[in-house]
Amino acid sequence: SVKMASEDITKLAESLAKTKVGGGQLSFKGQSLKLNTAEDAEEVIKQIEEFDGLEALRLEGNTVGVEAAKVIAKALEKKSELKRCHWSDMFTGRLRSEIPPALISFGDALIAAGAQLVELDLSDNAFGPDGVRGFEALLKSPACYTLQELKLNNCGMGIGGGKILAAALKECHRKSVAQGKRLALKIFVAGRNRLENDGATALAEAFGIIGTLEEVHMPQNGINHPGITALAQAFAINPLLKVINLNDNTFTEKGAVAMAETLKALRQIEVINFGDCLVRSKGAVAIADAVKEGLHKLKELNLSFCEIKRDAALTVAEAIEDKTELEKLDLNGNCLGEEVCEQLHEILEGFNMASVLGSLSDDEGDEDDEEEEEDEEEEKQQQLKDREAEEQESLTPKKIFDSQASTPVPSPPVDVATFLAFPSPEKLLRLGPKCSVLIAQQTDTSDVEKVVATLLRISSVFKDEASVKTAVHETADALMKKAFSSATFNSDAFITNLLVHMGLLKSEEKIKTVPSLYGILMTLNHMVQQDYFPKSLVPVLSAFVTK
Repeated sequence: SVKMASEDITKLAESLAKTKVGGGQLSFKGQSLKLNTAEDAEEVIKQIEEFDGLEALRLEGNTVGVEAAKVIAKALEKKSELKRCHWSDMFTGRLRSEIPPALISFGDALIAAGAQLVELDLSDNAFGPDGVRGFEALLKSPACYTLQELKLNNCGMGIGGGKILAAALKECHRKSVAQGKRLALKIFVAGRNRLENDGATALAEAFGIIGTLEEVHMPQNGINHPGITALAQAFAINPLLKVINLNDNTFTEKGAVAMAETLKALRQIEVINFGDCLVRSKGAVAIADAVKEGLHKLKELNLSFCEIKRDAALTVAEAIEDKTELEKLDLNGNCLGEEVCEQLHEILEGFNMASVLGSLSDDEGDEDDEEEEEDEEEEKQQQLKDREAEEQESLTPKKIFDSQASTPVPSPPVDVATFLAFPSPEKLLRLGPKCSVLIAQQTDTSDVEKVVATLLRISSVFKDEASVKTAVHETADALMKKAFSSATFNSDAFITNLLVHMGLLKSEEKIKTVPSLYGILMTLNHMVQQDYFPKSLVPVLSAFVTK
């Protein structure tokens, strides 16, 4: 069947090459149209009806209500040549209940038109599991037997939605094979959907059946090793895979070793993004082995922020010796220490590949360095508590004064991700006056755990020093104002989660508590006095904090 699939794909490539490039596209992209009623949609409908040979319709960056969707769908019923639906971010500000009926109207129209879709993009529409039900019928219909690209990034599908989606894909495949028009999906995108293990495992089953995938992007889904292992097994039977992006899931050694086994079987891999996946040293060595043995087309290997230690990182570097296509190796944010960072540069220079190594500016330092840093941290906390200024002066290491006197060395720019990965007061200040806005913007405030994690990272750098204090207060205010004012934010879950992370409330799961409560207590003390802070939460907090 694999041979069959590659023949189909060649055929398809030929027929695609024949179709007119850039032709047949009608775009309303980014017009911020608010289409509620049938009337609102008149102009859009007119353009659709008058467009001959419509192959691609862009509706992203608008907001379409149930009524408008019905009439636009009606116009699509005559468009049998439609192949690409660029429908991301087209329900801005809609209620969750409005989205499924709108999707059903669109889906029914495509089926009625006898369209043969090549690409369906519904990313950045917050439709949740119910929304998946909205296009489930479309996915199971002949309109999707020809589907090559399915993009559902950041849709809030959750485990439930992931399971419905997986079942629909399996059904589409089954029916398409029965019709002699085998589904040959190439690109699957579903980042930021809270799929977790169960959603990922369900999708893995579908991937295993499909077998023609070339790119899978599933970053930030809270998947742990059972889900990662299921995906690894499915990927092994998708021999055309070029790109695997699982950034920001939790592999641990188990998941990483399973994934490394799969990589040994895959010949076409070009991009591996396992950044922020906690593959650790053992996992990194296993992946390095797979890279060394094969993967001649590898262009990019990202193992950043994975708790990889010294020797393992060197093993990774040595594994890429004859990878002539390699453009980027990212080992930033691991636990290497300066010496190993230098060794990495030397190894790659020896291979004449110095240019592929990404920045190592966020290296965590090796363990020996770390212990010293922890002692320093404790000392700092201690100093903050000893209020007497003279006492503090005598305790403060001389180094600090000297370094301030000498000319400052300009620091490289900092972005929000860097600050959140390794918070420090300096980085917060270096983000500049817009830091509060930036951090609030980049935090998904519908996700309670993300908000708690971000708040704890901001407050961890609190110091009794005017500039830092103000920066922490302003940043926490911007973040929490956005969170508390969002309809989807669950304040009670927020408080519970926060108390668990502060170690004041026991939890079922093992959760890492903050090393020091000083920063978060000082920040809360400020927050509870602000207008945005719900008064109903004050008694809950004080009950725990005053214990």
